[in-house]
Amino acid sequence: MMGMLWRPAAAAETPSFEQALSGLATSNFKEKERAVGDVIAVRHANTRVVLNALLEGNLYYRKSDRRVFIGTAQDANLQLQDPVTLSPAGTTEPSEYSKITTNNQLRKTLKSALASFDLADADPQVRLAAVSEMLRSLDADGVSILRAREGTEPDEAVREAIRTGLAIADLDGEDAAIRLAAVEHLKGSLNPEVFNRLTAIVTPTDAGSYAEPDEKVRSAARVALASIERWRSLFGTLETLFFGMSLGSVLVLSAIGLAITFGVMGVINMAHGELMMLGAYTTYVVQLLMPQHIGASVLVAIPVAFVVAGGVGVAIERGIVRFLYGRPLETLLATFGVSLVLQQLVRDIFTANNRPVETPQWMAGSLQVNEALSITYNRLYVVLFMVIVFVILQLVLKRTSLGLKVRAVAQNRAMAKSMGVRTEWVDALTFGLGSGIAGVAGVALSQLTNVGPNLGQSYIIDSFMVVVFGGVGNLWGTLIGGMSLGVVNQVLEPYAGAVLAKILVLIALILFIQRRPRGLFPQKGRAAEG
Repeated sequence: MMGMLWRPAAAAETPSFEQALSGLATSNFKEKERAVGDVIAVRHANTRVVLNALLEGNLYYRKSDRRVFIGTAQDANLQLQDPVTLSPAGTTEPSEYSKITTNNQLRKTLKSALASFDLADADPQVRLAAVSEMLRSLDADGVSILRAREGTEPDEAVREAIRTGLAIADLDGEDAAIRLAAVEHLKGSLNPEVFNRLTAIVTPTDAGSYAEPDEKVRSAARVALASIERWRSLFGTLETLFFGMSLGSVLVLSAIGLAITFGVMGVINMAHGELMMLGAYTTYVVQLLMPQHIGASVLVAIPVAFVVAGGVGVAIERGIVRFLYGRPLETLLATFGVSLVLQQLVRDIFTANNRPVETPQWMAGSLQVNEALSITYNRLYVVLFMVIVFVILQLVLKRTSLGLKVRAVAQNRAMAKSMGVRTEWVDALTFGLGSGIAGVAGVALSQLTNVGPNLGQSYIIDSFMVVVFGGVGNLWGTLIGGMSLGVVNQVLEPYAGAVLAKILVLIALILFIQRRPRGLFPQKGRAAEG
């Protein structure tokens, strides 16, 4: 059909663009296909826009004069656009217009036509996407288009994709030698269409026969499938490990602030999750204040969330926690009460509904490594963000006066106090630092999950697990513990399910703690020995 659509038309036979469009105003699908051919033959600058609108169901014609418009539903009205000039054509009642419908054959034709347009695009990524789209429903006309493009395509990746498409087409050839050569060419391809076609070759029907009559071709297809499945398994494992790393990064971000306060002060802060929640809501508020700069708003939200959550943390320490040192059960109950208060405060201000936090354009989409492995940018940025936060925190603790005092208090509080360290202010600043990091973790979480009053509850238990597993107060232990638990949990999920995977991880952690009660990297100093 595409061959007919792309026929060169003589100038005398070619209607105007508007005349060609009027041919679409019919209920006869054969006539619509001919009209699509006329629209393409005119080669108007807006041809692609019109064909795409038809494919998406946004093309209408006015019943009174059968004039065609691009239409977008807006409330109860129809917002119109002139397809010739692409200028607004007003808003009207939908009853005066009729949608130009499509069927499967016409949609297939439109997709091939749009792909052909994209093959002439200057961007190689657009051309590569066009070839991939054509491979989904490759027909004789699509094969002709790919053969014509193969010799003129300058980009090697696009050329290889075209060769893959032509090899898939050769699998339907009459000559067994050509089909065998096609299988050999497809042996290293990770394209899903290739996998499906080769699987169809080696899979017998219910009657025991094969779609491929030649045994040599079937044998070669089995070898090719085995090779493809090995590579798919490898890249699937890498993708699982990456998802585990991204989950582990979230756990590290959520636990690292807790590790500081728990390690230095011995305080079990049950409000830690709510401090993360405050960081997530801060991101939402910053986006409301910067609606035209969503990309920058996330970066602005990081220091703002640190200050907000850190300030709340200092207030909690000065107002409640400092009166309860040495009474761990009472600090647990008190901070649990604070967590409930913060949750209710957020419900009163923002309601109990989840709030939408928009993902910036630079965090959207994915990095396509190959046809079997893609890495989502938001998860990749979370991993990088965790590394940056970890490095900055290490520098603060190792290279600053505050860090020196924090380490001194963590190792021997009495000795540090006798040397003139104001341990009460170190406690306050440490609690504020840990809380601020929790707020920063909330910024990252806002890009991965819903922002609501219960956000923190989903991570508080996991955070304590990471801290206990890694070793109380040890940042490297928190890093290794968080990444390990994230990867193990992600590896187990496909086999055991999400709930059972968490149970298995918890059981393994309990058994580990039985052997090493102080975790992977136990705290050093007299306080740890007490």
